[in-house]
Amino acid sequence: MALPNAETPHPHNAASYIDAVLFDYGQVLSLPPKPAEWERIRSIAGAGSERFHAAYWKFRHDYDRGALTGATYWRAVADEAGFELDPAKFTALLAADVDLWTNLNQPIVDWALRLQRAGIRTGILSNIGDAIAYGIIARLPWLSGFYHCTWSYALHMAKPEPAIYLKTAEALGTAPANILFIDDREENIAAASALEFQTLHYTNHAAFEHEMHQRGLDSLLKVAVEREPATK
Repeated sequence: MALPNAETPHPHNAASYIDAVLFDYGQVLSLPPKPAEWERIRSIAGAGSERFHAAYWKFRHDYDRGALTGATYWRAVADEAGFELDPAKFTALLAADVDLWTNLNQPIVDWALRLQRAGIRTGILSNIGDAIAYGIIARLPWLSGFYHCTWSYALHMAKPEPAIYLKTAEALGTAPANILFIDDREENIAAASALEFQTLHYTNHAAFEHEMHQRGLDSLLKVAVEREPATK
């Protein structure tokens, strides 16, 4: 059966093509970090802003892929940014890093929980390091409601590597073409589309809702909307 995609018209029952909805975590289920939170973690490190940010991102992909652990990642960041890393500072940086990524995108979180209550399979596919994953799981117990969560560090691979998408589809128990994948990064969307996932590039919630409407997915978007999920 030919499935709808972004380049072709979508039937009114387009939601019937979707067996599972797969979410990115950072900047989809969670919001972008706030400037004050960046300043807090930088001040804990005791490094200059530009140097800290450069070091923070330089090693992030290796951290996400599990090539670095939380401990070895922060050691690399400290060496690169030029600050001392004692045990107390390391513990504080781990906690502050979780703080960066736990401001919830409440409309998307609420929708994910409504999908679950309606019996629709949901998953997470996130590029994330071990210590951050442990931290957000401990802080957000509702994550256990997802049918499957792929945390990149555990597989030693990361988006946009094709294998991580295919392993996630296998864990969700359905074909890529029957999964709606939502991510904020264009390169991750492109990789998923190449594997025949249905995809939606998330930029902001108004644009997300408009795209869902344009693609005939209103019934999926509004599923069980009258029920108020509890996320706190």
